[in-house]
Amino acid sequence: MTLIKKERLPQLDVFRALALLGVLNVHASSYAAGVQALSSPFYYVYNFMNIFFKYGTSSFIFLSAFVLFYNYYERPLTIRLISRFYGRRLLYIILPYFIASTAYFVYSKYTLGQLNSTPYMELWLELRTALLTGTAYTHLYFVFISIQFYILFPFILKLLQSKRSIVQWAIPLGIALQWGFVLYNKYNLHLLNKGSYAITYLAYYMMGAYIAINFGRIKSWLMNSWGHLTDGQKLWTVALWVSWLALAFIHVQLWYYTRTTGDTVDSLWYELIWNVHSMLSALILLHATFVIYRKPSGRGVALLMRMGELSFAIYLLHPFILAQYRRFRYQIPPESIGYLIFILGGLLVALFLSWGIVQFYFKRVSWSWVFLGNVPRSLSPKAKKLAKQAKKQSTELSS
Repeated sequence: MTLIKKERLPQLDVFRALALLGVLNVHASSYAAGVQALSSPFYYVYNFMNIFFKYGTSSFIFLSAFVLFYNYYERPLTIRLISRFYGRRLLYIILPYFIASTAYFVYSKYTLGQLNSTPYMELWLELRTALLTGTAYTHLYFVFISIQFYILFPFILKLLQSKRSIVQWAIPLGIALQWGFVLYNKYNLHLLNKGSYAITYLAYYMMGAYIAINFGRIKSWLMNSWGHLTDGQKLWTVALWVSWLALAFIHVQLWYYTRTTGDTVDSLWYELIWNVHSMLSALILLHATFVIYRKPSGRGVALLMRMGELSFAIYLLHPFILAQYRRFRYQIPPESIGYLIFILGGLLVALFLSWGIVQFYFKRVSWSWVFLGNVPRSLSPKAKKLAKQAKKQSTELSS
């Protein structure tokens, strides 16, 4: 197999930022969209935030598969490659996951008043279960799913490398296996936390793998401006965006009807509409990412790219910030406009306060990677050293 040096795609940091905004919208609106603000005249806004943006986790899984297969598909699968792959994931994903899970577990027990009243052995057994199931806190299931996919990655990579004819069937195969599990769980297993298992997101993962492997064929669609697209590419773009908006609207309306009336439809409809909505969302985010990156307004793009670089660390930290922020929610009537401002404020606080804390630690604490993950390239000591040298040279030239 010929080793091909892959072009770096800085645009993907914009994708991470857009996916993170989806996660933050869902988490910021979860209490309001659940039961707390059902009687509010602004309830449609809360439901919209909670459902329209419900693509964050699946989009991150899609992107993870895209990045892995984009970087590794043309490389021979050797022991050295596998050891380096798992070594990096152990340091920058699994270690922060274990630390974050432990911290959130202790925090949850403390807030519930169970930390001192529960025997230590029982606490340890509960923590062990939480670590092995991704249930230490509501958002950590995503990291747990990612770890499962990391374990599966070499096997899927070897399969797609050795049998290239399977690549064209990657997406249908992922959908079939995912929905086989959905149906089996509905009628036989009855797992309440099925979202903690990687197979629940296999369609997104295989779609990411397929697009990465065939990136050369779609690159012109992503890289070129509208005027340089072929008629077929223009038609595909319009069809994709219209389909996405239609499915997103249907998804929002379905949950608005369910939550406001108490009536439900078969659970498979919720699953299907969310599945199609979020798969289309991953493609929309990919397209939007390259469109945004081409824009001349460099400041906005730079902010999105920095947000994307910090997305994993912000993802780990933001629920704690939200939990502290929400302590004030009981003092605001849910029907008031003040509560709407409070919810929107929670979104901004969760993003920017987490962002500030994370960036501070990455800049000031050399071992922050232990609990926040990999230090972004732009904040690494090497990058800062180069920036100082460039500034010094600029000063010397201007003097």
